[in-house]
Amino acid sequence: MLSAWHGFRLPLPVLVAADPFRSLDTPLLDHDTADRAAAVMIAQARASGARALLLRDVARDGEAVQVFSRAAAAEGLAPVLLRGWSRACLDATSDADELLRDALGGKRLKEYRRLMRRLGDHGEVRFTVARTPDAVAQAYEVFLALEASGWKGRRGTALLHQPELAARLRSAATALATRNACEIALLHAGNAAIAAGIVLRHGDRAYFFKLGIAESFARYSPGVLLTLELTRHLCADPAITMADSTASPDHPMIDPIWRGRFAVGDLLIPLRPLDPLFGPITRALRAREALRQTAKRLLKR
Repeated sequence: MLSAWHGFRLPLPVLVAADPFRSLDTPLLDHDTADRAAAVMIAQARASGARALLLRDVARDGEAVQVFSRAAAAEGLAPVLLRGWSRACLDATSDADELLRDALGGKRLKEYRRLMRRLGDHGEVRFTVARTPDAVAQAYEVFLALEASGWKGRRGTALLHQPELAARLRSAATALATRNACEIALLHAGNAAIAAGIVLRHGDRAYFFKLGIAESFARYSPGVLLTLELTRHLCADPAITMADSTASPDHPMIDPIWRGRFAVGDLLIPLRPLDPLFGPITRALRAREALRQTAKRLLKR
């Protein structure tokens, strides 16, 4: 948790869920003691002097939100949905080919098959999945290089330019691989890796967490081609029923392919009943978000 000042540069008495990877901000609660854990978190936040607790990027219909809502209701507190949106997801119980045909249509699928054949001019086209800790460690380095080769590298936001964060994720990926909870999908053209996607797994869900592509192969749409193969891979896995894209709303690449949607949002929990400060805090945070969205739209022009 961060203060609103550290998270947003706003002088508000709010604690904010903070993670460098916003799409995975759902609080981690022990299933057997979740209600108790949520109640303690609310009590500790209140004891710190905060007047509200902000949970960001949480599944609105997920268990974590239900648990925190129950804990808040037990104290006469009414959480507020600060912002809500939908995120692309995959119904992995479907037949992959039927799903892709329904989503993209025969004409676009034919074009992607043509691009895959053209890739063959650079050598054998291979889709592989790294699963063992050693294989994941090697594939992670490939992902880092691919991500840094694109616009994130030019902007300085690629993980390769953030050594501490890259090291944390490297350690997490290899540790999770020992529990079959992390795999990295790779698309090769000859000896060159042209796309890499980090996929996390938990229970019957998969999370398409990160994607890196070789911009020198951009005309072949390597990110799309990898996603098509990953879709087939996940739909063929009986252990997976749903895959979360972890993407931003209206994502231009994943939304047309994965047509499922689930509700995500930022939940603001008051820490005192009938707190006169909660209304102004809510309005300030909504105003900040409105300005942020306006700035994003202007930058895209």
